[in-house]
Amino acid sequence: MSKKSEHRSKDDFSLKETIEDKDYFLDNEIDEEDEDYWLDEEEDSEDYWPDDEEDTGGKEQKRSDSVSETDAQEDTEDESGNIEDIEAIVTQNLRENEELCEEEKSDDTYDKESTESENDEEVDEESDEEDDMTVSGQNATKKRKRSKKIAIISGSIVAVFAVIYIGISVFFMSHFYINTEINGYDFSVKTVNDVEEYMKQKVADYALTILEKENKTDIIRGEDISLVYESDDEIENALKQQNAFLWPMAFFGNKSTKVTVDVSYNEEQLEKQIRSLQSVTVEQIPATSAYPKYNGSEFVVEPEVTGTAVDMDRLREKISQYITEFQPELDMAEEGCYALPKYTSDSPEVQDACDEMNRYLKASITYTMDENVVVDKEMISDWVTVDSEMKVTFNEDAVRQWLTEFGDKYDTVGTTRTIITPYGKTAEVSGGTYGWGIDEEAEFTALTNSIKNGEVVTKEPAYCIGQTAASHGPQDWGTTYAEVDLSAQHMWYIVDGSVVLESDVVTGVPTPKMETPSGVYNILEKESPSVLVGEDDPNTGKPIYETQVAYWMRITWSGIGFHDATWQPAFGGNLYSIGAGSHGCVNMPYDKAGALYEMMPVGTPVIIHY
Repeated sequence: MSKKSEHRSKDDFSLKETIEDKDYFLDNEIDEEDEDYWLDEEEDSEDYWPDDEEDTGGKEQKRSDSVSETDAQEDTEDESGNIEDIEAIVTQNLRENEELCEEEKSDDTYDKESTESENDEEVDEESDEEDDMTVSGQNATKKRKRSKKIAIISGSIVAVFAVIYIGISVFFMSHFYINTEINGYDFSVKTVNDVEEYMKQKVADYALTILEKENKTDIIRGEDISLVYESDDEIENALKQQNAFLWPMAFFGNKSTKVTVDVSYNEEQLEKQIRSLQSVTVEQIPATSAYPKYNGSEFVVEPEVTGTAVDMDRLREKISQYITEFQPELDMAEEGCYALPKYTSDSPEVQDACDEMNRYLKASITYTMDENVVVDKEMISDWVTVDSEMKVTFNEDAVRQWLTEFGDKYDTVGTTRTIITPYGKTAEVSGGTYGWGIDEEAEFTALTNSIKNGEVVTKEPAYCIGQTAASHGPQDWGTTYAEVDLSAQHMWYIVDGSVVLESDVVTGVPTPKMETPSGVYNILEKESPSVLVGEDDPNTGKPIYETQVAYWMRITWSGIGFHDATWQPAFGGNLYSIGAGSHGCVNMPYDKAGALYEMMPVGTPVIIHY
């Protein structure tokens, strides 16, 4: 430390003591009235300096010796050097202040003599003017000197504050800021050694409490897993990361630091402790994601179910983290140690899925059958599904299945019907080609498009060509039709429920190849006259018959129909079974066939039964 001036005031001596004792600056705050103290001391210096001037040298020498002893006790040469430089500046400022005070003292003495001179009544007018000018100049000099003194005092104050600031900064080079937390614990103004000692003590007494569902708890103690603290550079690095010269910022907020504390433990013992937790040993109920659920009106978000299944990887990770941070409690639910559902009520994917599914529910398709059949949201809600990734699917296979059932119910072609003859006989008839036949493929396309587009329509289903009937219901032929009773060998033509023509007939020979088929048909075409051509004879290669008739009314494309048969000796009875039977056609008297030809249009239903 450099040698100091031998002429110092008592204030200089006090300042030196303050500079040397850096702990003073850390433990005591600067009084807000310090500046006034300096000013007051200087204003009184006119009386102070003369009385103490003679002792300055001795006190300065004593102070210098004290300073030397203090310098020898400094911890590091860098810190001493910084304080010595600042002290030298302050000492120089105080020396200049002392000289200024001496000059001011002379000025005051001179002012007193001038004042006495001005009160002398015998001084002539010319001397008075010269004295006034002299006093004015002296006053200006005094003002300049006073300003200089104030500047010197202000500089000294700034220097003092700089020393204090640097001293505190030096302190925080080896201590943590105030409001510093490490792994959740307060280590304000603590050293690295303080933190490490604390960590070692925590290891010795450490126990981690596991908070589980249903108010269950378990404890993993450090001694149960052979927990040992391992010293490393983490804490020291955390200290180095703080800028010691920015310590005032610590007053404006907390500084939280996370460090990974190296500890060693027996992994097998820890795994055993984890496996014995109550939450792990109980039945593992898996979590269920939130999903769209139909509530009878629309799809809404059904909340998730967390279940009790434990996410073992997450649990191991969190227990290891809490042990290294010496945390006292681990709440498994808060830390997500239970298997969480992929989607929750707040997941936008779930709400988006609901919105998409509800667009399908806007559709409503009404089929006009004997009773209206409506495809609306009640039915469509079963056809719209969502997978585990919240991807919405319209189940077209389900639509096809429904259409098959719909067709089975309302298709009448070939089904068994019941008929009551005009004679009151009840008969059942099945087979044939007449009736309703839904074109399921065509209707599938139409129906799915209507649903996807959210349409509201009323319609009939698409039917196969020629597969329509007069009405919907058990007797879909309506009230106008032709009827043939094979057992009675009689036919009727009924219009609007009333018989308008009837006749005995001769039908086909009752053998598999020649019998008249039963079932419900319709008139496919009419021709007058017409030539009936039979099948080819395999022996001759020619038709087995070619017969001309006057009236031909086709029932099947295989060659069955109504026609006149002038070659028959009679009609009715059992002629069909004793040699007079046809090849399958319904033979009629000439006049009856002609009347029927004129009355019955193409498309008229024909019911043939026994």
